[in-house]
Amino acid sequence: MAKAYDHLFKLLLIGDSGVGKTCLIIRFAEDNFNNTYISTIGIDFKIRTVDIEGKKIKLQVWDTAGQERFKTITTAYYRGAMGIILVYDITDEKSFENIQNWMKSIKENASAGVERLLLGNKCDMEAKRKVQKEQADKLAREHGIRFFETSAKSSMNVDEAFSSLARDILLKSGGRRLGNSNKPPSTDLKSCDKKNANKCSLG
Repeated sequence: MAKAYDHLFKLLLIGDSGVGKTCLIIRFAEDNFNNTYISTIGIDFKIRTVDIEGKKIKLQVWDTAGQERFKTITTAYYRGAMGIILVYDITDEKSFENIQNWMKSIKENASAGVERLLLGNKCDMEAKRKVQKEQADKLAREHGIRFFETSAKSSMNVDEAFSSLARDILLKSGGRRLGNSNKPPSTDLKSCDKKNANKCSLG
């Protein structure tokens, strides 16, 4: 019996507590949003299969929410991760400043050469913005990685961000060459709309 997918990629979301990691994963995996989620305790993952250039890619997306506050995200959580999404909240400057610490954690714990992506969440809360897009774009360019602003509430750019990371992993893992492999370090496919405040504050 043929496998239901061509590749299995493990993705990991990291970032400060409250930036919306759990909401992003649920939006991506289940296309759902609820502002009453209980903060994740322990490690959990969800699965979604996406199609990239005719290849079925099974994405196993791991949620570390609830762990970062106890400083327990260790090498065990990073083990086997092929892609890591660093998440900050555009309304929380501290969460953006801490991205550098998360970058350091990746360097210390993850596999060498793991694909990374910077993601600024809650971009529907434009009126409360504390982190300018240009700041994040500059940081992404410095590290040579892609950057998206997303909203788990409105779903803006969520699928695009995850699919972009999966595509980069496929290229690196020797999958069929997909178009131009010169990866732009910064990507913002759509501007976020200015809807009601995103209340999903849990990891």
